[in-house]
Amino acid sequence: MQYLLLVYTDDMLLDGLADGEFDRMMRGCLQHADALRADGTLLDFQQLEPASTAKSVRTRDGRTQVLDGPFSETKEMLAGFNLIEADSEEEALRIAQALPWTRTGCIEVRPVRDVGAVRARVGA
Repeated sequence: MQYLLLVYTDDMLLDGLADGEFDRMMRGCLQHADALRADGTLLDFQQLEPASTAKSVRTRDGRTQVLDGPFSETKEMLAGFNLIEADSEEEALRIAQALPWTRTGCIEVRPVRDVGAVRARVGA
C-alpha cells in the first residue's frame, strides 16, 4: 500500500538548530532517501519552497480569490512529502520515525486512496 508522509516543520525550531545541524540532518535524510529508493520503498519525494511563497485559491458562492500564503493557524508548515510503498501502517510509521524532521516539526502519515477504484465507482 502507498502512504504519503507529509513533512511539516516549525521555522522557530529550525532557526534554533546549532550551526551546521540543518545541513547534517539534510545530508542524513538524503542518504536515507537514497537507500529507501534503492530498495523500492521510496517512490518519490520533494521539498517545497517556504510557505511565504504560497498562494491559496478559494471559490465561494461563485467568486474565486487568490490570496497570499497558506493562512494556516499552526506554527508548523508543510515543507515537503515522501511517497512510499509499505506493507502496513506500522511499517510506514517506522519509516516516518526515521526522518530527522520529527525533531523540528512532525510527519503526517496518510494512506493514499486508490484513484482507480474511485474512477470505477463513479464511472469516469
